[in-house]
Amino acid sequence: MLFVPLFVSYLLAAPLGAFASPLVESRANGIDQTTYDNLVRYTKYSSAVYQWLCPKPLGNKLIDQFDVSGTQGFVARDDSRKEIVIAFRGTGELKDAFVDLQIIMKPLQITGLTTSVSGAQAHTGFQYAYNVAASTVLKTVKAQAAAYPTYTIVVTGHSLGGAVAALAAVSIKAAVNPKAGLKLYTYGQPRTGNAAFATYVENTIGVNNIFRAVHTYDGVPTILFKELGYRHFATEYWQYQESPSPANVKKCSGGDDPSCSDSIPSTFINPAHIVYFGQAMALNPLLCI
Repeated sequence: MLFVPLFVSYLLAAPLGAFASPLVESRANGIDQTTYDNLVRYTKYSSAVYQWLCPKPLGNKLIDQFDVSGTQGFVARDDSRKEIVIAFRGTGELKDAFVDLQIIMKPLQITGLTTSVSGAQAHTGFQYAYNVAASTVLKTVKAQAAAYPTYTIVVTGHSLGGAVAALAAVSIKAAVNPKAGLKLYTYGQPRTGNAAFATYVENTIGVNNIFRAVHTYDGVPTILFKELGYRHFATEYWQYQESPSPANVKKCSGGDDPSCSDSIPSTFINPAHIVYFGQAMALNPLLCI
């Protein structure tokens, strides 16, 4: 069954002329092919998780598929790449929108963290979305990590799912094995917390293990404004112009690099938000077989 999120339905119904892509200047940047291929790969996981049923994510073994109070996702295992992949679904129904709208930050309190993080605050709704599913996620990931201790853990998600993935990544790192190899890939992720939270994510996961992708003028990554106290964590990978290719992606510096997506005023949810690295998010059921 193909599951089409509300925001996708809205955008597909809107006249194309209603959205104008800002002019994005050409930049002499580019990333290596392996990094680019990985960005494409985890885009596919982040798209597949929107499906109501995903029996074989990217052809791999499905360990668990969960839906807890609206937070949906799956845990999969790729034995060829030696990876345990946790993917979280983005906004797909009305109750997800209520989560998105709980924009007031509160002190970071998520399942898996046993100590407080001084000064760290995060979006109230995003914390709720992770915490309702955290015990399920952690139980499954702990079991998989114990059975396959040499496997890398990869956490990924698009939009709201990216924000939940960021919280899950630090939770898993703390609760499962602080020394375990872990990578975070997010796509169109809104800012999730304040500067102290961003620093905590960077220090816990490592900026070289974070791949926060933004597609051209996607307005969601800047929709929670810095004036509200929100900040991004590094490292951003900005596909600054079409078409998707390693040459058109810039590896940015710091959390809110003024030469990257932060240079474009937010136009909120727009067509750039629903396509990442050539993948129309949520619309390809073949990713699940």
